[in-house]
Amino acid sequence: MAVVSGGTTLIDNGALDAGVTTGSLILLSTQTASASATIDFTSGIDSTYDSYVFKFIDIHPSVLNGRFSFNASIDGGSNYNVTKTTTSFRTYHAESGSETNLSYNASQDLAQSTSDQQITPNLSNDNDGSASGYLQLFNPSSTTYVKHFISQTNSENTAYSYESFIAGYCNTTSAINAITFKMNTGNIDDGIIKMYGVK
Repeated sequence: MAVVSGGTTLIDNGALDAGVTTGSLILLSTQTASASATIDFTSGIDSTYDSYVFKFIDIHPSVLNGRFSFNASIDGGSNYNVTKTTTSFRTYHAESGSETNLSYNASQDLAQSTSDQQITPNLSNDNDGSASGYLQLFNPSSTTYVKHFISQTNSENTAYSYESFIAGYCNTTSAINAITFKMNTGNIDDGIIKMYGVK
């Protein structure tokens, strides 16, 4: 048995001790892109769960330097234009080991903007280029608080590994009930997005 930060204990096989509270991800929906202009989740986002996780698997753009993006809706997907304030930083490392970087990324933050939030840097449309990661949206059905979100992605772009961290809030007290994903240019050529409720 081992003890980790905060006194949490692990039993010998690495599982969490039974006294630790854990959440379960409940798969609600899966969508697969095929030269798709958008992938929209217009049902299942309601007060059933306190937060929702969207997992991105091998998102591949149709054009070079497309950036994977999202926006939110308060009217079931008729409009995706919720006001957002966000922050962004990234790190990257070249396959050659010759270049590294960790920096704030002002080109991808928003300040009270209804624009789509970019959640990856420029993506490669090479045959093996893709991005994977997640977006977690907290308490979207609240009519009291703003709606916080966190996103983390990793992508390959012309022999670089990019890790992108985006966080912020949708500045609305209306319930969010739909989410759209798309590229800022071109289509989502391929990839899978899964939506989970967090129990």
